[in-house]
Amino acid sequence: MLSWHFKAIHETLAKMNNKISYLLSTVRCMHRCNSVLAPKSSATTRKHVLWICRYREPLENVNFGRLLLNTFPPLRGPSLRFLSQKTDVFSTGAKIEPEKSAEALISEETPQSSLELEKLDDSGSSKEKHRAGCSELFYSSLQKCTCPSDALDLSESAVSIKHFANCLTMAWRLFKNLSEEQQRYEKQLIFEHPAFVKLCQQLLRDARRMTRGDLVFSLHAVVNLGVPQNTLLVQTLVRVCQEKLNQLDNRCVSVLATTLAGMDKDKNVGALQAGLQLLVEQRIPSIRDIFMLQNLMKCMGRDAPIFLKKKLEMAVLKEIDHLTFPNAVRMFLALVAMNYCSVPILNACSKKIQENIHDIQFRQIIAILEACCSLQYRDVKLFSALADYINSTACLWDKRQIMLFLSACETLVFQPSELMGIFAEKVTEDPEFLNLKNLMIVLRVYSRLNYVPRDQKHPFFETLHSCLNKYLPQISNAELLKAAYSFCILGYLPHHALDTLLQKDSRNELLLSDDLHKEQKEMMLRCVKVCMELDSPSFTKPAFVLTENSSSLVSLNLRKAREALIELLGDENMFQQNVQLPYKYHIDFEIQMDSDGKKVVPIPATDDHTDSSVQRLALLFVPPSAFCLGSTHPQGKLAMKKRHLNKLGYHVILVLNKKFQEMTNQDAIEFLKGKIYSENPFPLSEVTVQDNN
Repeated sequence: MLSWHFKAIHETLAKMNNKISYLLSTVRCMHRCNSVLAPKSSATTRKHVLWICRYREPLENVNFGRLLLNTFPPLRGPSLRFLSQKTDVFSTGAKIEPEKSAEALISEETPQSSLELEKLDDSGSSKEKHRAGCSELFYSSLQKCTCPSDALDLSESAVSIKHFANCLTMAWRLFKNLSEEQQRYEKQLIFEHPAFVKLCQQLLRDARRMTRGDLVFSLHAVVNLGVPQNTLLVQTLVRVCQEKLNQLDNRCVSVLATTLAGMDKDKNVGALQAGLQLLVEQRIPSIRDIFMLQNLMKCMGRDAPIFLKKKLEMAVLKEIDHLTFPNAVRMFLALVAMNYCSVPILNACSKKIQENIHDIQFRQIIAILEACCSLQYRDVKLFSALADYINSTACLWDKRQIMLFLSACETLVFQPSELMGIFAEKVTEDPEFLNLKNLMIVLRVYSRLNYVPRDQKHPFFETLHSCLNKYLPQISNAELLKAAYSFCILGYLPHHALDTLLQKDSRNELLLSDDLHKEQKEMMLRCVKVCMELDSPSFTKPAFVLTENSSSLVSLNLRKAREALIELLGDENMFQQNVQLPYKYHIDFEIQMDSDGKKVVPIPATDDHTDSSVQRLALLFVPPSAFCLGSTHPQGKLAMKKRHLNKLGYHVILVLNKKFQEMTNQDAIEFLKGKIYSENPFPLSEVTVQDNN
């Protein structure tokens, strides 16, 4: 009987509690409506404090759980709790453990009073008009916000979930327009703002009741403001997006795709991306906006099936006539994100960029060049247009920017010769710019692209050499080897650096270091030693050079050249193939001519290279990758080989093997005839071939 009385008393108290909760909710709603007329704003003071406070990392010492627990008022229902990613984000009733309270955002049961309040707000025409007036004034005040803190202050006057969502979105829009330094300070202020905690909890409660636009924009804002992905707030919004995925319009799909592209892979994000991929596959024919398609391309990523990538490509090509300059720039990044090289799209984007070259920003130039490298897209006209633009506006760029541009060109093996000459002058005039990192970049760029300033070769090399000597006490062995190797490729010997490099202890340490592969280190060391001997001013051509004739080992791609030489010269004895020289150099074909350079003479069986009455030609059939892009200018290693073969007594003829293989047999014969009799350094009054007899 006593237990029955206690039960009745408990039910009576519960009913009274519900009525009190309803009354408090009604009073709170009226207070919010009235406070819209005079919203608080501490942003002005906050902005002034921003620049005088001591710097701290934005998220340093910020405890989300403790922050929320200390600022959010007590509510009905279970205690505040945190869930890990593996926990069902919509479950309630679990008790929080104290040691887990800082791992994620808060989950709590939606109070019944809030649901009743929503019903109350929807009833009564006079109240609807009042709410409409409040909302109009609210959005007017929201547009006047000048910093994220203003939007958070205004959120304290919000009376609906749409107000909260708009405050969060406005905070993100204002935040992204700040400089990087300002963002660091402002992010700390955002996470320490009491209204931000309240706003996040409101979003968490009402996630299921949000409109599709508020839902995806809130997720986008929360993620980009830096709320950790494993928090319950983010995971809840992701799960609700999964449930409402089919209800999203194309614009919401685009925003959601952009958000997911910047999130780490986890169980919920992976499931949402999989569902979004299926939805995109169905929606592609109905999407006519290139910007939306780009967002989808970024979200689908490199793991998307090839058929989906092709569908996106065809959708973009259908709208390619409406391509704008900003879209053309972003398209490079979208294709990189999808790891898909669409030449028709890239050609159209390249043309659009060239037409608007004067509107481009430096960071966009670097992004385009890096994208071209990733996609293996080579457009000489685009690269030349960008180089000409940088060259014509060189006075507007500092040396660091020009160096970054040249470094990007080096990865594409494109030589902007005029700009490299201008930059060499700037370096010579201001060597203080060259710290160790910049010096290594300059040496790498100029050596690989094989650019030597004509009018200032010696001052330029001396400047680089003196800078290298300055950093010798602190440079690592691997960097020293790279620097010496680059100098040697260019034909300049940095004696002090070479002496340091070739010391026994230093060499042993270098071979044992992990900075470079062993084979690469040995190749670079061998190259340095060869250059020290052949490029030395005291070097003289050896009286005897051992050669080997290995005609049976000639490669298949040189068979056409061999047959053309036989047809042209009449006999295999008129040339030598696959010739191995000292210093591990190799030439494809050797031809000897008389001292006047008029006749091709037979090569004796025992050629000791002592006959000074003959002139030697070396034919090298090289791939396109050995030249700078779009030219016949040899890259550094090929230029070094050509220089050294000249030292050994050969006149070198470079033949682009790819074009040679595309020729007919007759054209190939005529081509070699012109090369042999016109490119050798001796005057020719008549063209004859020595008879075998």
